[in-house]
Amino acid sequence: MKMYVGNLAFSVTDGELENLFSACGTVKSAQVITDRDSGRSKGFGFVEMSSASEAEAAIDKFDGYELSGRSIKSTRQARKNRRQVQILRA
Repeated sequence: MKMYVGNLAFSVTDGELENLFSACGTVKSAQVITDRDSGRSKGFGFVEMSSASEAEAAIDKFDGYELSGRSIKSTRQARKNRRQVQILRA
């Protein structure tokens, strides 16, 4: 299950996210989203856990958790419906 992680400090790395969330289970991927031009963090990322139960445990544990001086937001990734995807592709 993929989760959105927001309000990240600009210094947080993919590795830091992976290490943090691995406390709740197996992390399949962890990515801090960066600006394609500057390479600077956009302050959010995504973490994918190997199971829904591990993801729920991570959300419960880390939503509001302080990381690098900021209180992070951790939620399920919102799924795009088919209409949203078609609009984005147009």
